Amino acid sequence: MSRTLIITNDFPPRAGGIESFVHELARRRPQGSVLVYCSSPAAADHRAEPDFDLLQPFPIVRDAAQVLLPTPRVARRARVIAELEDCDSVLYGAAAPLGLVAAGLRPRVRRQVALTHGHETGWTVVPGASSALRRIGDTVDTVTYLGEYTRRRLTRSLSPAAAARMRRLAPGVDTERFRPGCGGEEVRERLGLGSRPVVVCVSRMVPRKGQDTLVRAWPRVLADVPDAVLLFVGDGPYAAKLRSAALGLDSVRFTGPVPAAELPAHYDAGDVFAMPCRTRRGGLDVEGLGMVYLEASATGLPVVAGASGGAPDAVLEGETGHVVDGSVPGPTARALIRLLKDPDRAALMGARGRKWVSDEWSWDCTLERLDGLLSGV
Repeated sequence: MSRTLIITNDFPPRAGGIESFVHELARRRPQGSVLVYCSSPAAADHRAEPDFDLLQPFPIVRDAAQVLLPTPRVARRARVIAELEDCDSVLYGAAAPLGLVAAGLRPRVRRQVALTHGHETGWTVVPGASSALRRIGDTVDTVTYLGEYTRRRLTRSLSPAAAARMRRLAPGVDTERFRPGCGGEEVRERLGLGSRPVVVCVSRMVPRKGQDTLVRAWPRVLADVPDAVLLFVGDGPYAAKLRSAALGLDSVRFTGPVPAAELPAHYDAGDVFAMPCRTRRGGLDVEGLGMVYLEASATGLPVVAGASGGAPDAVLEGETGHVVDGSVPGPTARALIRLLKDPDRAALMGARGRKWVSDEWSWDCTLERLDGLLSGV
């Protein structure tokens, strides 16, 4: 059987979107086909899940360092692991910087694939980092991208030959977990929402996500839909400011952090999903894709997304939702009002979104693409 060595800093029990993506790829590969070489978790993460490695259906080799760097030591160890475990392919959990060890693994491994996410787009505007991306692109077989925005940005740093070998590989959506009727009624009952129209935002609370734009837009929405509720699900460093901004708006609710197992039901409690993200810091703080839009679509909700980075790649404009300028409240308010006042049209958009996610963004699609990249087919 072909075996793949996954080399990564981004892996549970550390929490995060990249960590979850890489873990799901490893977990969903055929039994016996994956081995993970990764950094050691922080002490707090290890205390939270001390038996994490033992519970996985694949072996994990933890380096003593909490951050793997593309040093000669790390390259040597990766090569020894690949030889001992008979790995013929390598998957880098994040292209930069660990993809820089790729040259040292030839010819031991036949195929090398480097994943990119959203943060690498910032590397393209920093001269030294851009040069590193170019080297990585020239030594691996494929650099992946999340969507058209990240592909265009990464192409600035890659050679023409490496850019031509790029392929899309985004996290999949579990359409069995995220589906209409997956527990929303129970959440509504628990929160006392009844049959009121609900706009839900499920996201980490940081300035880029645009939750403050939703709060500023909300009085305008209430003028047309007075019984509507704005439901924020999640937590983060921006939470206190958002709660302060929403003082006096009784129809704005905050759930705080929610266990991952309960997230689908919280999407399902909404009628419309909204996260009007915006680009910050001159393009360095940008949305790479926005899996929350796809999860909402899989749950049958129309979405309102911000025009930041790759977020529009997760929306079919006018079919599954709308893309708005998230830096000002007016466009967000108008999009929400249109959807809340026309529930039949909103339901059609939600149904179209679920079909699109099932056809193009499911884990089956992601794994089929990954199989092709690792096999070279």
